[in-house]
Order: sequence, then C-alpha cells, then structure tokens
Amino acid sequence: MEEALAAAVPIRGAAVSPALEGTARGTALKAALVSAGVRLEEVDAPELDRLADTEHPQGIVAVVEPPRWSLDHMRPGNGAVLVLDAVQDPGNVGTMLRTAFALGAAGVVALPGTAELGNPKVMRGSMGAMFRLPAVPASHDEFLVWAGTVPVTLWLAAADGEPLATAIARRRERPHAVAIVVGNEGAGASERLEAAAAVHVGIPLAREAESLNVGVAAGILLYEVLRGR
Repeated sequence: MEEALAAAVPIRGAAVSPALEGTARGTALKAALVSAGVRLEEVDAPELDRLADTEHPQGIVAVVEPPRWSLDHMRPGNGAVLVLDAVQDPGNVGTMLRTAFALGAAGVVALPGTAELGNPKVMRGSMGAMFRLPAVPASHDEFLVWAGTVPVTLWLAAADGEPLATAIARRRERPHAVAIVVGNEGAGASERLEAAAAVHVGIPLAREAESLNVGVAAGILLYEVLRGR
C-alpha cells in the first residue's frame, strides 16, 4: 500500500482493522491514506481476516487500480525485457517482477500459461514493482511482432545453451536490446519460443546440480545483461 501511494496508483477504497495502528508505520500509512482522500472502512479483525487471503493480514485490505501497460510502454534501448513463457507459480512471477524492476529492466511480458499478473500473490511478491514497471500479458504472436519491430534479440534460458559469459562477451562487442525468455518451471519454454530465439544461453552449474529456480535464473541473466550497459 505504501508503494501504491508513492506511485500515485488510484486507490478506490480500503478496509482497515485496529491492527493497522498497532505500529508506527501502520499509523503513518493510515494517515497518508486519509490525507490522499481514500475512503476507509473500519472493520474488526475477524471481518478483515475474511476479506484477506493471507493467514496474518497486516490490518488493511484495499482495492487499487494498477496501471494499464502495453507493449509500447517498453523501450529497452540497449537494455533488456524479461519474458515469462508459461511460468505458473505466482510467487515466482512476483519475485521476477520485483527483480526486473530493481535491476532496471524495461518491462516484463507474460505469455500464455503464466500466472495472472493481477493474482494477489503476484502483487504481493512484486512488492509494488507492478505499479512502476510495465508488465504486459501478451500472446506469442503479439510479442513476436513487437520484438521484430523494436527490435530485440531473443535469448532463451536453456540448460544446454551456450555459456552465459560467452553470450555476454559477444553482446559487449555489439550492444543491442535483449528479450530474456524463461520458461515453465517443469517443461521449459514452448517450441515456438525455442525456434524464435537467436541465442540459447545457459548458466554454468556445479557438476551435481541439476537446475536453478526460474526466478533465480532470471535474476542472474538480467544482472549480467544489464550491468554492462
């Protein structure tokens, strides 16, 4: 909620319980909501528990209107966008939104099969990143047309891809925008994205290690691509 206020996201109203004012931070948040003209509905703790989808809500549940992003809002320049190809776990999606925003990505594209960007777990996991970072659901066709127009080069995360360091070194010689594609937690990326990708890139692992969590892999790839800009 603090991030929503800071990003000037429209807040339609909020239910608050006495727990919100149990800390100085909560008291300050309530005062900021009142100052912003947000309608507050006072409820007791059991009623807020029924409204919330977490086991231990922090005393507030609100209705907000996230920004309406489109692919045109993404302007990667010589940077990167992150593409989620059927990443199903909302926690992973929220984490990657937060990471992409923190590392300076131009946006996140959610392809079919990816957890809904409006899912409460995605929203919480993003820690407000969705209020500031373009995050767009798109079909494969829409994304590929956009990628060809910008243009961006597709890098697909793959266990058997070329070493990340090799791909990064080649990109430093000729900087260009990159769309980093990460696939489903179990099945990987779709055949269509595998075929469209110009580069299949892998993160070298210890001999006994099988794979990385998709959110961790996305963070490493984004960091390496973006740190040399």
